[in-house]
Amino acid sequence: MQRSFTNILTEEVSVTAAFYEQLLGLTPQFSSDWFVNLVDPENPGLELGILKQTHETVPTRAQRAPAGVIITFVVDDCDAVYERAVAANANIVEAPREMPYGQRRMILRDPAGTFIDVSSPV
Repeated sequence: MQRSFTNILTEEVSVTAAFYEQLLGLTPQFSSDWFVNLVDPENPGLELGILKQTHETVPTRAQRAPAGVIITFVVDDCDAVYERAVAANANIVEAPREMPYGQRRMILRDPAGTFIDVSSPV
């Protein structure tokens, strides 16, 4: 395997990409009107794709609202990400809280409606 990454489907490619840039500090490696590839500047092997939901490369069955998916990002400080999310008026589903499995976690939704779990070790 050469690489692997998740694509988030959205009609608002630039808005959704900007959300992840602001929230997690990801930077664009490639950018077009229908696809943006974001990477972590400190670990370029961590990538996230933002793909136009109705683009011809997306199968018709996949061109609907996301369901049954939670994408997890493990960060150093969940509370710092929470503060950025609040400042950006993000759709916060659960504020940070201690979980019984040893992590502090928050849940939010990105502009495409995808559930995002941001966690940090306790």
